[in-house]
Amino acid sequence: MLGDLGLPDSERRRHIGWDIGIAGVAEQMAGALGAHLIAQRYSRLVIDCNRPPEAPSSIPIISEATTVPGNEGLSRDEAEARRREIFDPYHQRIRETIDQRQRDGVPTVLVALHSFTPVYAGIARPWHIGTLYQKDTRLPPLLLDFLRAEPDLVVGDNEPYAVSDATDYTIPVHAEARGLMNTGIEIRQDLISDQAGETQWAERLTQIFGEIEAVLKTKGLI
Repeated sequence: MLGDLGLPDSERRRHIGWDIGIAGVAEQMAGALGAHLIAQRYSRLVIDCNRPPEAPSSIPIISEATTVPGNEGLSRDEAEARRREIFDPYHQRIRETIDQRQRDGVPTVLVALHSFTPVYAGIARPWHIGTLYQKDTRLPPLLLDFLRAEPDLVVGDNEPYAVSDATDYTIPVHAEARGLMNTGIEIRQDLISDQAGETQWAERLTQIFGEIEAVLKTKGLI
């Protein structure tokens, strides 16, 4: 049994346990855009489904400055059980969905949504939103241009994180390996910590992605 991983409720509710606010943004965007949303409901403290299973941060013993007792001394069998029961089904669902879309001839763009804490390890982060990418040179530049056209936004270019094979799984495995257009998006958590903020950002990004879709169609990319 996973239980509480030996952590008090106050720790599990912090950003170390989940991407605050992003589920509400994603659900509203998916509904407005007619997109297929696949969300992970387990805490990343159990197993981070956006990390390669062999990465040290896959099942963290320490997250930021918090020790996770339930992850200390984990046996190989216990780690494999988490992968088998949580990580694998999530990625199998993504794989099956993309396979079906490709069989049906449906153009597919993969967008990975996350949120980030305003302060990490004592360092303030100035960005309101960031785009994350590695190999795709089609969608991320467009998204950056549209976001930077918004006068009230501080936009991160591969900030506060960048995509890499060593630290990421979803984009490299499901998008880059298939040649799909892709981007990651990180929204600062204090901006989406309530329903009003979630809705505001969902509407803003829905508008931007609608405009991006029109550009991509004009260029014959979708």
